[in-house]
Amino acid sequence: MIYLDHAATTPVPRAVADAMIEVLTEQYGNPSSQYPLGAEMKKRVEGWRCAVAAALDCPAERLYFTSCGTEGDNWALRAAAWQNRHAGKHIVTTAVEHSAVLETCKQLEREGCEVTYLAPDRDGTITAAQVLEAVRPDTAAVSLMLVNNELGTVYPVAEAARGLPARNPHTLLHTDAVQGLTTFSARALGADFVSVSAHKIGGPKGCGALYIGPRVKNPRPLLAGGGQERGLRAGTEATAQIAGFARAAELRLERLEEDRAHLEALRAYAREKLLSIPDMVPVGAGTAPHILSVSLAGWPSQNMVNDLGSQGICISAGSACHQGKPSHVVAALGLPKRVAAGVIRLSFGPETTFEEIDACAQALRRHRDTRMPML
Repeated sequence: MIYLDHAATTPVPRAVADAMIEVLTEQYGNPSSQYPLGAEMKKRVEGWRCAVAAALDCPAERLYFTSCGTEGDNWALRAAAWQNRHAGKHIVTTAVEHSAVLETCKQLEREGCEVTYLAPDRDGTITAAQVLEAVRPDTAAVSLMLVNNELGTVYPVAEAARGLPARNPHTLLHTDAVQGLTTFSARALGADFVSVSAHKIGGPKGCGALYIGPRVKNPRPLLAGGGQERGLRAGTEATAQIAGFARAAELRLERLEEDRAHLEALRAYAREKLLSIPDMVPVGAGTAPHILSVSLAGWPSQNMVNDLGSQGICISAGSACHQGKPSHVVAALGLPKRVAAGVIRLSFGPETTFEEIDACAQALRRHRDTRMPML
């Protein structure tokens, strides 16, 4: 199998699985239990928190474990709206955010909030000036993703954070940094909320984290219950998943520069190979080293995904969260119909090889040469 969909999820290294198995079979105590087995597990959870916090470059005491990036997005937006509920009910976000942000915004609209959805240009670009110009005296929150999961576009979160106090000192800034974990410093980024997920960096599914900055006062919990995570995130800690998250973060940090150089070389090589195919065009101006979006204009993307999948090559027609539905990200770009219909995404990991890129390019060329365009 050739796996080129790391933006959807990543393989779990053996070292990560081993760390989880140890917890499942030997260190299975509940961190809230008062006897030694529970106390030891509580101590280990705090150690794992420090490991994940190191990947974000944030204080461990400001990092809270969640079940996924989606939970973090929901929690951040609702906490920001609650903190600023007396100042206003306006929210600024973009039309190309992850569905976890957009669907939460839609819920908040039904609850009385007003949401401004910023449109990108045809390259997928959104500027800090756009974001700041949309902020009003009644803006409670801004949500601007760090790396777009379909285009690989890197958005100016730090620049927006620097300009936000002059526009509205009360507005809180959230960033969905799921696709950018290990590429940023939360301290330097300046966002009040940063949501991340384990399974994008070789960790297990079902585990994430939310950084909550010092400007957030008494954040409102998303879940009520037993008071875990210092009273802010109820529910028994998923200790095995947290252990896997921490080990995955450690492994990524050990090879950070080497892996980034490899991914940048892979992306450049893949772009050259794919754009040599007739009718293949670039989509967006993304610069994230692990994501490449292109279109075989006129050939429907789902047909390509199915054809290559039957050959053991895994690529995507967009975010896995869309489950085959048209992508709102591609729609927001306003591309010509033939181009929009043929968009595919390749995404890479440290394990990806140049030979796998060659095989994928050859399969796409065969698809183009043997299948009639439908548009």
